[in-house]
Amino acid sequence: MTTETIPTATADALMERVFGASIAAMDLATIHIGRELGLYQTLRDAGALSSATLAAMTGTDERYVREWLEHQAVSEILEAEEGAVDPERRRFSLPAGHAEALLDHTSPSSVGPLAQFVVGEIVPIEQLIAAFRSGEGVPYDAYPICREGQAEVNRPLFVHELASWIEALGEQHEAFSARGGRVADVACGSGWSSIELARAYPRVHVDGYDLDAPSIAMANDNLAGSGLADRVRFLAADAADAAPGVRYDLVTIFEAVHDLARPVEVLESARRMLAPGGVVLVADEKVAHEFEAPGDDVERLMYGYSVLFCLPTSREEQPSAATGTAMRPHTMEGYAEAAGFSRTDVLDIDNDIWRFYRLVP
Repeated sequence: MTTETIPTATADALMERVFGASIAAMDLATIHIGRELGLYQTLRDAGALSSATLAAMTGTDERYVREWLEHQAVSEILEAEEGAVDPERRRFSLPAGHAEALLDHTSPSSVGPLAQFVVGEIVPIEQLIAAFRSGEGVPYDAYPICREGQAEVNRPLFVHELASWIEALGEQHEAFSARGGRVADVACGSGWSSIELARAYPRVHVDGYDLDAPSIAMANDNLAGSGLADRVRFLAADAADAAPGVRYDLVTIFEAVHDLARPVEVLESARRMLAPGGVVLVADEKVAHEFEAPGDDVERLMYGYSVLFCLPTSREEQPSAATGTAMRPHTMEGYAEAAGFSRTDVLDIDNDIWRFYRLVP
């Protein structure tokens, strides 16, 4: 006698969810391939192309390109020419809106870098599994394509919204507009925040600090040709090593406190860097105030980031606070208090992803 196993409703629902997630994961990987090889850019610039022509123009193999084009078409990312029977002659095109989302990194609709970042998180999966067993961290250098991906994911925020964040500070906005000032952009990464801050306030000088030398090299490349080199500089250094006597009217830390092995020490350094009347502006993840399960899409996204990237890289340096991406407001407030700040204000800034804190000495 045999017993037939009938899937429960919850098992069936999870099966469908994982199936959909698998398709989505393949979409991300193939999007990354298309961006890295210049396939999308060539389609955008040249219009509808066959696999043979696209391969010739990009220096790639026709058979791989044909399979990629067909995948992109059945996934509704590209459009396939109707009526063409010969697969080698069938032409494919990139809709204008998709080109903007995939290739224009300053567009509010930009998503191409997100695909790059998520794919990059998976690259050192075996090292991460080993870290789960050992309790050690995973080096930031193990995620090579995440540097650019993360930088470009955040870039539209800096281009379109950063000035409004400074405006919400009140005094600093008024001073920067009237007479200028000095800003230290701590954990500046590839520098887009520093560049856009200087662009928004033509009288302000910005020093970007980051310990990751490759990120600072990217920042200097991004600065070149911007016309802002006389007011922006990047230093591959700890902000605590700022030149003696240099004081800043504002210190910014964008999406980095939760990544820091020693957040309290970094915030202490930021406080010491302030000129009289200066404040620290922190932007970090807009997660729920307390853990709840199930969570919304933002919570799921942030925990995914945390498991795959933020927590393991923060634990590479020991001792580590091991904060994780889902940093609750009370955790941020506790770090600020321990660092010697007298007050932490949550600013009334409308943003789907980040929460903004003003730290007052």
